Amino acid sequence: MNPGARPGSFGPPWLALCAALALHIVDESVTGFLAVYNPTVISVRQRWAWFPMPTFEYREWLTGLIAGCVILACLAPLAFRGVRWLRLLAWIFAAMMLLNGFGHTLATILGHTVESVTFSRPAPGFYSSPLLLVASIWMMLRLRATAQR
Repeated sequence: MNPGARPGSFGPPWLALCAALALHIVDESVTGFLAVYNPTVISVRQRWAWFPMPTFEYREWLTGLIAGCVILACLAPLAFRGVRWLRLLAWIFAAMMLLNGFGHTLATILGHTVESVTFSRPAPGFYSSPLLLVASIWMMLRLRATAQR
């Protein structure tokens, strides 16, 4: 551990996961993610009307993701201080990004999301998925290692 870092600090993996998310946002935006996501949501809603995921227009989707990423990055000083309440958010952030990375990887392997939504491989957002996976796992390992027992 860094000599100046606090014992419960999870700042470095927090920053890494924020950076991975930022790169993932760029990856998704330049590879046409919404052209796969929106039809997938519509198809799933036809089968299960209760499905809670929304569809997006490009501008609102990108603006929301950028805003979320900036907010998460602004929390980095708290992660470096090991603020206790942020640990739960860190676990949720890491779990969501781990599932996100696995989802893009699985979609790439399958070549589709649902039966009616196919695409040429790799899936949009796939290139940055390994970064999400590595940063998520690092965050989880760091959170576990710094947990007060």
